[in-house]
Amino acid sequence: MSTPPTIKLPQLSLSHKNNGLKGRKRGGSFVKVEEVGGRVEELLDRSAYVNINANWVNAKGAWLIHVVLVFTGKIIIDTIPGMIQQISWTLVNLIYLALSYLMFHWVTGIPFDNELHAGAYDDLTLWEQIDDGAQYTPSKKWLITAPILLFLASTHYTNYNPWLFAVNLTALIVLAIIPKLPQLHRQRVRFLAEDGSGIVTPVTPSFSHNEHFKEIDTNINEALSK
Repeated sequence: MSTPPTIKLPQLSLSHKNNGLKGRKRGGSFVKVEEVGGRVEELLDRSAYVNINANWVNAKGAWLIHVVLVFTGKIIIDTIPGMIQQISWTLVNLIYLALSYLMFHWVTGIPFDNELHAGAYDDLTLWEQIDDGAQYTPSKKWLITAPILLFLASTHYTNYNPWLFAVNLTALIVLAIIPKLPQLHRQRVRFLAEDGSGIVTPVTPSFSHNEHFKEIDTNINEALSK
C-alpha cells in the first residue's frame, strides 16, 4: 500500500512589509447633530419624582414675574445718567433675551435633588424639562409670547429705528425663537466633534496572492509526480 503524497502549503502572509494591520483613526466631523436624553432608563428615572426645577413655570405668579422683571430692569436702566428711551428699551430687550436664553436653553441639569433622578436631567436644558418635554403647552406658549411682546414694545418705543429694529429682531430670532423650535428639541450641534468610539478603521490588507497560489500549484505538481 503506497503512502499518499504529502503536499506542503506555504503560509499566507497578509502583508509584505508590515507585521500587523495598519489602521486609520476615524476622523471627527466638522458639524455633528446628536440627540440627548432619549434612553429608556433616563425616561424611567425622570418619572420617579417630581422635577421641581421645571414645575415652577406652572405655579401661580410664574407668568407675572416676567413682567415684573422687565419693568424693574427698565427702571434701573433709566437711572443711568444720560440714558435715552431708545437705548433703554433696546437694552431691556437684549438683556431679557440673553438672560432667558442662558436660563432656558444654555444651562443643563438641575441644581438640587439631582440624585433622586439619577442624573436623568444632566443633558437637558430647562426648556426641555418643562412639562416633560411636551410642546405647545400653556407655559411654553407664554414663554414664546413674552419675548415677542417685549420686542414689539421695544420697537414702538424706539420709534421704529431701522438699526435698532434689526438688532432687536436678530436677537429675538436667535435667542428666543430658534432654540424653542420643536425640531431642535433635545438636539445638540457639536462643532469639530471627535468620534467617541475610539475604534480604528482597518485598512483592507493587501498581499501578493498570485505568488502564493503559484507556489501551491508547484508543490501539488511535485507531490503528484512522485
